Formats: sequence, structure tokens, C-alpha cells
Amino acid sequence: MGSAFRVGAAACWAKTAEVDHDISRDGSHYSLASGIMLPSLGAKSNRNLKVSGRFIISPHDRRYRVWKIFLIVLVIYTAWVSPFEFGFLRIATGALAITDNVVNFFFAIDIILTFFVAYLNPKTHDFVNDHKDIALKYLKSWFLLDVISTIPSELARKALPGKLSNYGFFSLLRLWRLRRVSALFARLEKNRDYSYFWVRCAKLVSVTLFAVHCAGCFYYLLADRYKIPEKTWIGSSMPNFHNETLGLRYVTSMYWSITTLTTVGYGDLHAENTGEKIFDIIYMLFNLGLTAYLIGNMTNLVVHSTNRTRKFRDTIHAAMSFAMRNNLPVRLQDQMLSHLTLKFRTVSEGLQQQETLDALPKAIRSSISHHLFFHLVQNAYLFKNVSNDLLFQLVAEMRAEYFAPREDIILQNEAPTDFYIVVTGNLDLIDHSRETERIVKAAKNGDLVGEIGVLCYKPQLFTVRTRTLSQLLRLDRTSFLNLIQSNVVEGTVIISNLLQHLKEESDSDPTIDSLLKEIENMVTRGRLDLPLTLTFAATREDVKLLQKLLNRNMDPNECDCNNHTPLHIAASKGNEQCARLLLQHGADPNCRDDDGKGPLGEAIFGSHESVAQLLFYNGATLSAEDNAFYTRVATEHNNKGLLESIIKYGGDVTAKFDDGDTALHKAVCNGNIELVEFLLDNKCDMDLSNNHGWTPRQLADQQSHEEIKSIFEARNKQITIVENTEIVPGLITRYRSEPAMRQVQMEDNSATVSPRKMNLNNSVFRVLSLANSNIKGTGMASTFDKEKVSRSGPRVTISCPQKGKCAGKLVLLPESIEELLKLGEMKFGFAPTRVLTIDGAEIDDVAVIRDGDQLVLAGSDELLTENVTHG
Repeated sequence: MGSAFRVGAAACWAKTAEVDHDISRDGSHYSLASGIMLPSLGAKSNRNLKVSGRFIISPHDRRYRVWKIFLIVLVIYTAWVSPFEFGFLRIATGALAITDNVVNFFFAIDIILTFFVAYLNPKTHDFVNDHKDIALKYLKSWFLLDVISTIPSELARKALPGKLSNYGFFSLLRLWRLRRVSALFARLEKNRDYSYFWVRCAKLVSVTLFAVHCAGCFYYLLADRYKIPEKTWIGSSMPNFHNETLGLRYVTSMYWSITTLTTVGYGDLHAENTGEKIFDIIYMLFNLGLTAYLIGNMTNLVVHSTNRTRKFRDTIHAAMSFAMRNNLPVRLQDQMLSHLTLKFRTVSEGLQQQETLDALPKAIRSSISHHLFFHLVQNAYLFKNVSNDLLFQLVAEMRAEYFAPREDIILQNEAPTDFYIVVTGNLDLIDHSRETERIVKAAKNGDLVGEIGVLCYKPQLFTVRTRTLSQLLRLDRTSFLNLIQSNVVEGTVIISNLLQHLKEESDSDPTIDSLLKEIENMVTRGRLDLPLTLTFAATREDVKLLQKLLNRNMDPNECDCNNHTPLHIAASKGNEQCARLLLQHGADPNCRDDDGKGPLGEAIFGSHESVAQLLFYNGATLSAEDNAFYTRVATEHNNKGLLESIIKYGGDVTAKFDDGDTALHKAVCNGNIELVEFLLDNKCDMDLSNNHGWTPRQLADQQSHEEIKSIFEARNKQITIVENTEIVPGLITRYRSEPAMRQVQMEDNSATVSPRKMNLNNSVFRVLSLANSNIKGTGMASTFDKEKVSRSGPRVTISCPQKGKCAGKLVLLPESIEELLKLGEMKFGFAPTRVLTIDGAEIDDVAVIRDGDQLVLAGSDELLTENVTHG
């Protein structure tokens, strides 16, 4: 075969169902012998597969296994000499006695070593390394028999009574060691390098010879101890048999035993006395039962119990013949044999795990898979932040498989049909694009292999080869895509995880970098089989992909699991292009997520001014949840700019929070003087109580904020109760019972407020209007009328030549040329670069624009071709 399979006595298996399979490559040995235990399904049982501890010996240690083989040789010697000494020798002397004591000495050493050898717990399949547990197990099992069988014969004769000391009964206890020979034959039967037929024949011959030997020794003992030697089976033909050589007597005894066993006697040797006749009867009955037992059970065992072994050997033989006939490379031959051997091991060791799962109902099978694999799948990078519902469905579709060392799992450039998660073991990702193999990276527990080919439906990038015995979870592409199609939002999370992972890997590998660009291009063009969502495109800020998906009539208000819409995401990221595109396709500017937050609040909180203005111009408002949350955050972090933005876009900084506090309460507690003045300027009440009855003024006094107390006292002195039509200087009020509304001073010291900086319902303009209707005879109404236009801000007419004469729009003048251009882009769907007068003069500053002016928005090379009238 060309493969190096090394099987020796030291590699015999510790279990009946284990098969040696050593593969050598470049001096490195990969073994599937008993020294490597198959990991538990899903590696969830935390099995202790390693032997640790001081003075602890592994039962699979090569030196200890050689020692066990040496003891088996000594057991064969014991099996012959114990019955021989019992039947033919009264006392062993000379070299035989010395040899017996040497053998006993070696077995005594083995008794001592057994107290330091870890053993496999039959229930948990863990190696037990504790000295106390090892000692207790040995003491409760065969320790006593091992000790008795090791006691020297000389010592036993002194300890036994007089009559018993003349017999070698004690030495027969050494036959207890024969259990080691039985285990040896069981292991050899499973070793494919030895003929199964001849191993079985050797076992049968050994059992027969041992039975003949023991029967002959015992039968001679009856004649040797009989009081009248001539009245014995051997004495009738050999009157002075005691004077004959030991060898002749032994051969005669074996002759009688074998003829009796095979039922061809009695012609020359037969029973002469009653004792011999009784022994013959017992022996013949034993032969009858033994023969029936051997024939019946061996037939049953060979046909049924060994059927699996025979099929395995036939399969191996067929695979070897196929490989040789087709001149397959050595590496492929090794992989074939490794896989077949491992498959046999999983069956012979009772690890028919997938068959067991398939026999169970789906609910139980899913629960078991969830228990074994859920944690592993959840921690895989591809499934991070994926819902538990989808993970549960994925786990139920996965199958655990074992792979031998040096076995190819995925081939480079093959069609993507499956991907794998590594449970245990180590794998190599190999690139064959060059003349020589190049290991790109190594995969360990929890890593994925083959996922890029499956997700992007492109040929597999690398060959995946096991380095050690590995357990993998396999998920086929069809099942995976079926689940993703029914969980569209989760599919986008998986794609995001893949791209993020490739981005992290691309820093160290140029190949991954080019792959990342290719996959991003595929995503942008929508060429993936996985479903893409608008939220995915918005998260990646991919305007082209977003445009393509919107052109497919996808719902611009689609939500993820938290009811975040694409507009929420675009606003939080400050992507004005994505936000404008979504609004043009009908996205709701006031959509709310599960926390009640809207896109405008996300834009304000992220300080994305351009996006916030875009949303505000399209009718977005701050929700009560947005207002309370961001006001609290701004106050707790002393963020005056955020409070200004909240007020600018119609928010109310005077509202109470859930705990009854207001922004002013928080500012006082923080001791922020600037923020306190700002909130007072924006109508926050310093005498409003919270849920505990504390007002901001009381908090300032209780916490000894002297400067804040001074501010409160100064503000309190400015408040004058207005009787009838009396107006407090510097303040404008409607009724005595209403709070005073402070005027907002502009740069020119005129009392005016931009409509985009305050809510009109609560603005100065509304108060002035109401106050004006109630003030009579004061002479102030005319003043208010004169200033009404300046307080409401200049109004101008903007138009676009490309849209014709009917395209004029009457709007409030923004604060800058840039905002005016953005406003025009939103109104006309055209990106202007210049602002012109109706006569064609270019305007660079809004300060030169007056109320009622007509403005033309044009591109960089566009000429004014016609005048535009008022809208």
C-alpha cells in the first residue's frame, strides 16, 4: 500500500473494540490507537482525557504497554508450569523454583505499579488521576487475588496445614493471570495486520492444549497419590512408573488426555480404580459440554458478533485493492484507510451517536443538540448577535462527524456544499495555487472552515485538512439558506459578521484583503444568495446598495428586531446621503423604535447637524421619549450644546423626567452655573417640585451652592406681578398666573426668534400675539406690528430654472448660504452650487438678502435664462 502502518505488541489496544491505525508522514506519527480517545459529542461533558498528577502512569503510555506485554509472556509460562507442578512435582526445586520466584517478583512489581496507573471511569469515560480513588478501586477488585497468586510456594507450604502443604493447590491460584491472555487474543482479532482466521485458530488451539495439559496433570496426580500404584491407569501398563523419567510420564499423561478429549480411547490406557473412573466421568462430561459450547458459541460469534469485524476487514481489503489497482497516491491511500478505521471505531465503541439521535423524535433531538452545541455555535464569530431563535434552528440541523488525522475535509476549488465548526482537534487551511502546499492558517476549537464559499457561493478557497483526530459540526448549504431566507434580518447580521471578520484578517494577509474587496463588490451588486436588507445597507453606509434595494420596492420603513429602521441607522451614523435617499422613497421621519426614539433624536445625539436639519425640514419631531432621554443625558454630562440642539428642534427642556426631576434639578445637583443660567433663560421653573418635594431653589440651598442661590435670588427679583395691563420691564407676559417669557436677544439687540430654534406654539411670537390682543391703551400694539416681520424672519422665494416657472417655493431664509443650497436640493431634487439674484448676480452672504427677495438656485455652469416670479 505504500503507507506505513506499524503494529506491535506495544500498540495493542486496551479495549476489545479498538483498532490500531498508525500513519507516518515525514517522521511524524498520527495514531488512532487506544492512546487517543474519541472526544464526547459536542465536547460538552468536559471529559478528562489527559493523565496528570505526580507519579501517575497513563495506561496508554508506551513503556507501560511494553511492560504489560512482557507480563503476558510470563502468564503463558505460568499457565504451563502451575498445573505441571501441581500434578508431577511434590516440591519445586532448582532452576524451576528460582524461575517461579522471579516470575512472582515481576508480578509483585505490577501490583505496586497498579496503585499508580490511572483508570478509565466506565460511567463518565474520564481518566481518574487521584491516588486514593485508584487505590480504592484496585483494593475492591482483584488486589487480593493478585497478592495471593504472587506469594512464593515455599512460604505457602509453611503457612498451610500438613496435608495441604504436600499438594500444590496454592500454585493453581496463579492461573488467575490467564485473563491477560484472553485480552491479548481479543485485541489481536481486531488487528487488520494479522489474519483473523489464524488468530482465531491460534486461540482455539491454545484453549485445547491448555485443557489437555491441565487434564493430563490432574489425572497423573490421581495415580501418583494412589496407595496401590498397580491399580492405576498408568500403573497397569507401567508398574514402576515412579522410576520412569519425568518426560515419559508427562507424555503418557498427555496421550491419555488427548485421546479422551477427542473420544478415540480407551484402548491401552483406561481407568483402573473408582477415583479414576469418577475423574474420567467428570472429564468426559466436561468435554461434552466444552465441545457443544465451542461449536455452538463459536458459530454464533463468528457469524454474528464478528460479522462487523469481518465486514470491516473486507472493506479495508477492498479499499486497498482499489487503491493498488488504480495507483492512487500514498496520501489518498492513507486517508481512505484512516476514514474507514475511524468509522469502524465509532461503531465498535458504541459511539453510534448520529444513529441514536436520528432514532429520536425531533423535539428531543433538537433539545439534545441545543444542549450539546448551542454554546459552541453562539460563540462562533459568524453567529455573534444573531437571535437565539435562529441559533436554535441552526443547531438542530447540524451533524457531528469525526475525522481522522491527515484527512482532507474540503478540497480547494470544489463546489461549496457544507461548512464546518471545529469542536475538537486542529485543522490546517492549505493553499495549492502554487507548486507547493502553503499552510495559510490553522483552525482550532470554535473556528469555522468553508463558510466563505457557502455564503458567497464561490469555489472553496483552501483545502482543509485535519492535523489531529477532530470532531466537527457540519451544516449543509441548502438547510442554512432555507433558514436564512425565513430570517432575513438575521442574514444581514451574518453577512456583517463575515465582512468584519475578513476586515480583521486582511491586515495580516493580502489574499484576504483582495477577497474582502471582491465580497464587498458582490454585496454592493446584490449578487449574494443571502437576503439583504435596507438596515444592512444603512449600517454599512453603502449608498449604491441602498439605492438598488429601494429600486426593488423594498419597504423603506422595514425594522430590525429592535424596531430600528434604516432611517434610524442613517441618522445615528450621520450619513446624509442615505437619509435623503430614504426620505425620497417615503421613509417615515417620525418612526419610533422599541424605546420610543426617533431618527431626529439619533441625529441630535450624534451631533450630526446636517442630518438633523434634513429630518427637521421633512417634518421630523422629537418624541417625548427622545426629549426626556437626551435632556437627561445632556444635563448629567453638562452638555450645553446638546440642550441647545434639543431646543432648536422643538424640544422641551422644562419637562419632568421619570423620577420627577427636571433638567434644572440635575444642573443644580451638578453645580453647573452656566447650565443653570441657560435653563433659566429657557423657561425652566426654579420653584417646580420633584417627586420628593424638592425645588431647584431648595436643592441649591440644601447643597450650599452659593452662586446658584445668588442667581435664583436675582432672577426672583426681576419677576414683578403684573396687575391688569402692567408689563414687567424686560419680560413679556400674558396673564399674571402664566410664567414670564424672556425675549431672545439677537445680534442687533432686537427681540426676535428664529422659528427653527423654538417651537412656535411656545415661542415669543405666540406670546406677543396673545399679549397684543389683551393690551389696550398702552401704545405698544403698533410697536409689535412693526416688529412682527423682523421677529418671524425674512421670507424669500427660491426657484430652479430646470423646474420651470411653477417651481418657485416661498421659504424662510436659512442662516447660511450652505443651508439654503441644501434646502433647495431637498425641495427640487437638484444639487445647486450657487445662489443668484433674479438679475443673475451671485450672492455670497445671506446678510445681503432682504425679506421678499427672489432667489435663483443654479449649478456651477448654469446660466440664468428666464425670470422666476413669486410662488
